[in-house]
Amino acid sequence: MGRLEGRVAVITGAASGMGLATAERFIAEGASVVIADFNAENGSAAAERLGDRCRFTKCDVAVEDDVAAAIALATDAFGQLDIVFNNAGVGGAFGPITEVRADDWDVTFGILTKGVFLGIKHAARVMIEQATGGSIINTASIAGIGGGAGPQAYSAAKAAVINLTKTTAVELAPHEIRVNAICPGLIFTPLMHSGDEEDAERVMNEFQPLKRRGEGSDIAGAALFLASDDAAFVSGEAITVDGALLAAGPRIHGQAKNTRNLHRNVGIAHGTTGKAARVERLDT
Repeated sequence: MGRLEGRVAVITGAASGMGLATAERFIAEGASVVIADFNAENGSAAAERLGDRCRFTKCDVAVEDDVAAAIALATDAFGQLDIVFNNAGVGGAFGPITEVRADDWDVTFGILTKGVFLGIKHAARVMIEQATGGSIINTASIAGIGGGAGPQAYSAAKAAVINLTKTTAVELAPHEIRVNAICPGLIFTPLMHSGDEEDAERVMNEFQPLKRRGEGSDIAGAALFLASDDAAFVSGEAITVDGALLAAGPRIHGQAKNTRNLHRNVGIAHGTTGKAARVERLDT
């Protein structure tokens, strides 16, 4: 019997990368899963491949009705809700702080922070009504813990996720709802390498003490622990999964090929949503 036998999970951003690896692991451990992702093509294909215990819904996590619909699909299709993994993310706004557009900043926070807030809100409503407890997991980042691991908007948004995790863990504890965050380091996903796998490998080898690349399966393992009864007394935590990168003091932002010239560019990256990035060259 799997560690999540009979449980039901919603995972946002699960059409690829860490979310998809987690959906695969949860289903292997006996759970039923709703994949909620903006990328309908990839999400539909993933759900079809994963079989009868998986559903897909297109979801913009910054839109409350979309998040509410994803939660409702879990209860409608599988009868309950036990786990929500608020994982959807984008690279977001980048460039010198003097040049970052306010609307790009808002889009970044809308996905990375508001999306987590909405996931917690609607998951908690259902879990409180069920009165059977539950596990809420949020994807934060080592970029939210210290400087040097990501652009300003991304880092600030992830710091907010960590604080929101702790605040809601205290608030929801009387309902036996646990809230935790995972703080990935360099995880080898399409969002991380942006198509340049060779440069991503170089950055990992240069900056990461543990000399192997982080995989989506590493995040899936942490999420499985937090979702399972093994973590029954764990709440309000931000668990770092980064091959000791944070311990070494990350100075990685601007070192990968897709980030090293960001001081000469400004724009916004939409990750694996299917939306094209906007990059504008600054005068030098």
